[in-house]
Amino acid sequence: MYRPLLPHALVAAALAVLAVLASLVPRADATALTFPIAAHENLCYYVMAPEQGTKISFYFAVQTGGTFDIDFLVSDPDYNVVISGEKERQGDFVFAAQMKGEYSFCFSNGMSTFAQKIIDIELSVEGEHLTRASIPAPKPNLAKGSVPDTSVSEETIFRISSQMNSYSRSQKYYHTRERRSLSTVESTERRIWWFAILESALMVAMAVLQVYVVRTFFRGYGGKGRL
Repeated sequence: MYRPLLPHALVAAALAVLAVLASLVPRADATALTFPIAAHENLCYYVMAPEQGTKISFYFAVQTGGTFDIDFLVSDPDYNVVISGEKERQGDFVFAAQMKGEYSFCFSNGMSTFAQKIIDIELSVEGEHLTRASIPAPKPNLAKGSVPDTSVSEETIFRISSQMNSYSRSQKYYHTRERRSLSTVESTERRIWWFAILESALMVAMAVLQVYVVRTFFRGYGGKGRL
């Protein structure tokens, strides 16, 4: 008669522990946006910090437009400057909220005369108190059939979370490079097109001017011969 390798109660307890460990991983509310910003335009986005010490992650990258730069300003609920920069192409910041309230993330395209720009941003809010050190260690239980030590599982979960964050940032970096390269190619293509049109127009204009000069010259020479 076939017998399972592990008792059903032990399997259920192990699954319950893994579920608890997964729930202890810091939960983050993230928002990713892609938006255009016209020349001389200012745009702001807002994030609510539910309590002091909340970690706020802020990422942005200029995808297309001009020289791929933008001015930005991050302010706290009392309008104090948290982070700022001028003519930045991209940025990746993490800071702890010093107070509870609404934080603003503003972008300014005031330096552009006519170039519209497309920007990717990602705003993430997570609790600073949910860290690896705050997870309580499992109580030792040497009874028969008890759940084994879960510290290895905890380390594995956090290692996987860290690697996923690293992969996500690498993906953003290569996506930004791809968009910028595509924008450069399209801009060069448009310039070559208009240069070819201008060159053709100049050639036609020079041909017409030459015909006009030659006809004027012979008209003047013929008139002098009749005199």
